[in-house]
Amino acid sequence: MKGQWGLIVGFIVALLIAIFSVINMTPVTVNYVLGTAQWPLVIVIISSVLMGGILVGGVGLYGVYKLKNQLRKIQVENEALRKKVEEVKKQKPINKKEIPIHPEKSQ
Repeated sequence: MKGQWGLIVGFIVALLIAIFSVINMTPVTVNYVLGTAQWPLVIVIISSVLMGGILVGGVGLYGVYKLKNQLRKIQVENEALRKKVEEVKKQKPINKKEIPIHPEKSQ
């Protein structure tokens, strides 16, 4: 059922893009560093949206990369601390009678 809904939504989006393209076929002048060009308005709009999406996606991927590195470091630290806890648990318990309560008085 999900696949059918995805297909229906895809057709609706494609239809809206087709209508948007037909409405915005007016040529516009685009000025860029090397000169100018005449392009349909819909191409300018869609390419701007795609470039923005790529930029946002790149920033998002950088954030995910940083979080993965941080997680890896924390996992290594966590494992080291778990090993220390296991070592401490294996040690012989301290006999409270062997520890002087007031070390300075026992001298």
